[in-house]
Amino acid sequence: MTRHTDAGHAQFAKYVACETVSHLNAAVEHFQAVLDQCPVSHPDHAAALTNLAWARLKGYLRNDLQDIHTTISLFRDALALRPQRHPDRPLSLYNLTEALTWRHKKKSTAADIRESAQLHHELLPLCPEGTYLRSIVEGENGVDYVIDECIALPTDASDEGICLRRVVLELCHVGHQRRPRALNELSTALKSRFTQSGNIDDLDECIQVLREAVSLCPEGHTDRDYYLNNLAYSLGIYRFNHQGNPNDLDEAISLHEEALRLRLVGHESRDISLDNLGGALVTRFSERGVRDDITRAISLRREALTLRTPGHPRRDTTLSNLALALKTRYDKLDVNEDLNEAIDLYRESFRLKGLDHPERHATLCNLSSALCSRFTDTRKNEDVEEAIDLCQQSLEALPSLHPNRYFSYGGLERAYTSRYLMQHNPPDLSLAVENFRLASGHPTQGFPNRIDAALKWVDEAESHQHDSALEAYQVCLELFDNHVMTRSSIIARREAATAFRRARSLPVDAASCAIRRGNLPRAVELMEQGRGQQWSLVSRLRTPLEDLESANPTLARTYLELSKYISNAAQSSATTTDTAAADRAATEYRRLTRQWEAAVAEIRSLKDFSRFLLPPAYEDLQVAARHGPVIIFIASKYSCSAIIVPTSGDPHRVPLSSITLADLTILKDRFTRAIRQASRMNPKETRTDLIVLLRIVWEEIVLPIVNALENVFKLKRRSRIWLCPTAAFTSIPLHAANPFLTKADRSKEPCLEDLYVCSYTPTLSALVRSRQLMKKRVTPSFVAIGQGQPGAGKGKALLAVDSELELVHKLVPATASHTTISGDAATRAGALKALEENTWVHLACHGKQDPAQPYHSHFVMRDEHVTLLDIMERDIPRAEFAFLSACHTAVGDKETPDEVIHLAAGLQFAGFKSVVGTLWEVDDSVAKHVVEAFYKYMFHPKEAGVMDCTKAAWALNCATHSVKTKVPLEQRMVFVHIGV
Repeated sequence: MTRHTDAGHAQFAKYVACETVSHLNAAVEHFQAVLDQCPVSHPDHAAALTNLAWARLKGYLRNDLQDIHTTISLFRDALALRPQRHPDRPLSLYNLTEALTWRHKKKSTAADIRESAQLHHELLPLCPEGTYLRSIVEGENGVDYVIDECIALPTDASDEGICLRRVVLELCHVGHQRRPRALNELSTALKSRFTQSGNIDDLDECIQVLREAVSLCPEGHTDRDYYLNNLAYSLGIYRFNHQGNPNDLDEAISLHEEALRLRLVGHESRDISLDNLGGALVTRFSERGVRDDITRAISLRREALTLRTPGHPRRDTTLSNLALALKTRYDKLDVNEDLNEAIDLYRESFRLKGLDHPERHATLCNLSSALCSRFTDTRKNEDVEEAIDLCQQSLEALPSLHPNRYFSYGGLERAYTSRYLMQHNPPDLSLAVENFRLASGHPTQGFPNRIDAALKWVDEAESHQHDSALEAYQVCLELFDNHVMTRSSIIARREAATAFRRARSLPVDAASCAIRRGNLPRAVELMEQGRGQQWSLVSRLRTPLEDLESANPTLARTYLELSKYISNAAQSSATTTDTAAADRAATEYRRLTRQWEAAVAEIRSLKDFSRFLLPPAYEDLQVAARHGPVIIFIASKYSCSAIIVPTSGDPHRVPLSSITLADLTILKDRFTRAIRQASRMNPKETRTDLIVLLRIVWEEIVLPIVNALENVFKLKRRSRIWLCPTAAFTSIPLHAANPFLTKADRSKEPCLEDLYVCSYTPTLSALVRSRQLMKKRVTPSFVAIGQGQPGAGKGKALLAVDSELELVHKLVPATASHTTISGDAATRAGALKALEENTWVHLACHGKQDPAQPYHSHFVMRDEHVTLLDIMERDIPRAEFAFLSACHTAVGDKETPDEVIHLAAGLQFAGFKSVVGTLWEVDDSVAKHVVEAFYKYMFHPKEAGVMDCTKAAWALNCATHSVKTKVPLEQRMVFVHIGV
């Protein structure tokens, strides 16, 4: 063996020097002889394989041997005999990569270069810097050649293709000149897979790697425009359309603008930037309606078309894109000539697209939409027939779970709806509804588009009295819930909720629909499901788990840990301003959410837990009325009603037929003016305007309900009732309704608060949750927090605060642990610590409701504000009662009126079971009279030492009655009780 080996090396050396084929053949014969004599178990078998393979490879490179396949097999066998940690494994890896690379160079076999990349991925870490092997691996024909050839491979969106792109990226270490290109190719593969599957994780990763590519190409870099364009397109076209986050769209436009500035007239890619910036502007125009956007978009796309003359490979794309811009302007601004031009452009684009063109289905749908619009104008039947046929063709071209099937369903829905409106053929309406159902339920399309389809379904079903209306509302509410849940921070959830202006009235319209169909329990369920949605999303993470802990302690612990992780992720993402960091936080939040959802699904599989965290059924919600009826006020454009949820039995509807949604809006504005006027009046003057308005509330809203409580439910006077106003009713002081009439015997006609002890509740679930937490009573501790000198720019001094705190101190039972925090000690940190450590809280300070961002509503402290967000981030299950002697603490959010986003609701959510809040500005000099009376009733001498937060509603009722001669009407009405 040794003789043959030495002879083989000698002959091979002569071949290398003289390139004589006979020397090569002799070398191969000797090496083959060694291999034949060397069994697999022999320690030199791998070396024998390598010697033979290396001689054959050299002959192949010089075209003296044609059989490369045998050579590669020999190298593979040698590598297999040198496992992980074998000292010669790096050399075997290198040899096999060389053979594969050379076969790829001669035969262009993609599989070879892919395998070579994988082998280099293992090889490079085994080659220390400065070694000879490292130098040849990184040589001209080494890893850089492999990287370049892999980058040049066609986009492959399969799992294997994306895995290869990740490998290539790892070969391009930070600082490697090819790293931006490797990042871009990975992003392209991820984006391609996203378009096929709709998996948002792929798109988020695509955007993350493109952000890195842009960061590696600073201003002046020759490729910066290329990566800017790709990042902008991924943000503005893909993620905005899928997620609906306006920040993505604005960032995309800014990036497209920068890319276009870098692509001056004559630049080879200027047409791409013109087209893409135009597309982003079309989208923004559709969202916000700024006319300059669509005008500029059309201008940009016309310029792009001039650069893509007939014969240009992308002319079809720009024809279609220009048509879309014109059709969008027609839809919004009714520019008639735009529609026919759009149809002509779509037809020309369609002619240029072959049957296998990847975007053919999109042009089919877009042309269908334009033909539908023309059918509506001209009533030519051939247009709508063609529109239906085109959408059916587009469906046939797409797999069942392709995200873009959504647009085909949408096109069919438009066509069938348009034809139904013209021809009134019932099957067309049924077909339209079925396509609404398919579009809104298409699982791989983003929630914003699915919500849009569901909202249109609601409108059409209501408009045509179709039986599917209630189903459409249910789909809408579920989609809305899922969409909002995808946002990691509380503020981002509100932004997602307010983006759909049509959805603001969804809960009340859904309830109204159920009422009109005679299904009152369903009306209550839908009202609850759609209302207070953001509270319910967060409260899911704080659900009491006593029963689950008994049934399955391990699963309960897993659920609690995941809930905590999600809450922490939401809080950290809320403070992130860096866009790349925000993207990473969103991806992590989504990962945790999926784990949490899996835990919830496992819990629901347990016996007796099938409805865990599902929207509550009427029977579950009725628990809220255990201590008195709950009256839900529903103001919809279809009707106004109240539903009384009794302690037991079926709900009862009270039609409010003498008032409309428009009336309530006017009433709200009149109350605002009357209260502002009253605040400027002498305390002894009669509040005539306010009295007139409260009489209207009594006669048109409250009296029919009182009649039902007295005559249907036989409710005793001075019983407790809970008011649950929704939408427009949230701005009306219902508790203060008063006939202001005198009987023949000169006694006063009783008002609502004479008849009953009134409380409010944001939702029925909030009341149920507070009652559940009441089971955990602890020794009470009382803290009074006051800040009368908030500092410059934070509001006027409140001169009565200190005396109010002293008053409260005297009235609190001596048996209770009691502290007072005021002046310099009343800071943000001090106030939050006190909220967490005490069960009873009295707050006397400025309160500010932020109308633009209600989560920034706050209590004013010496240094920083205590915001609603601060409060929501606390979980204080031991807390019992809070008296908020501050302005605007129970005023909701006009943008999302059914979310009840205010400071009092925030404290209730954090754990306080019973809260006294205020509806408007409080005069601290007269408020102390109400405070004094309240605590005197709350802590009655006959009940020494007893602190019962369930008495708060009664105490407030008695207090406001007792101070009538001292406190003007608007300052008595301002206080409301919320909770148990």
